[in-house]
Amino acid sequence: MANNLTSALDKKLVLGEDSKDPSSDAKGGSKDDKSLVVCFGEMLIDFVPTVGGVSLAEAPAFKKAPGGAPANVAVGVSRLGGSSGFIGKVGDDEFGYSLADILKQNNVNNSGVRFDPSARTALAFVTLRADGEREFLFFP
Repeated sequence: MANNLTSALDKKLVLGEDSKDPSSDAKGGSKDDKSLVVCFGEMLIDFVPTVGGVSLAEAPAFKKAPGGAPANVAVGVSRLGGSSGFIGKVGDDEFGYSLADILKQNNVNNSGVRFDPSARTALAFVTLRADGEREFLFFP
């Protein structure tokens, strides 16, 4: 990727670096730089029932969807026109590579994604029951 997360982090996180730069604005960032939002944490596959208002046990079938709050935030920032990156670990499996590709398709810098050959990408079954409560079943 042209936008390297490591170099962007180095540029943004070195204390005092921007204050020495005459092109920096009063808040410590360069006027020409776009702020980078970096999200750390989980990225997983959600399995959501194909019908609403049922418990997980009552669901006739499930649809898979990318999930994980930090990854969702990174995609949301990008879709709103911001610059974002994601740092996290997934399994060295088809689901992990698919999730990393979804980040890339959504213009999220995915160079911080690590693929662990000794782990599987997490799965979560999630539903919104008829009483309005969410129900989760995780397979880490």
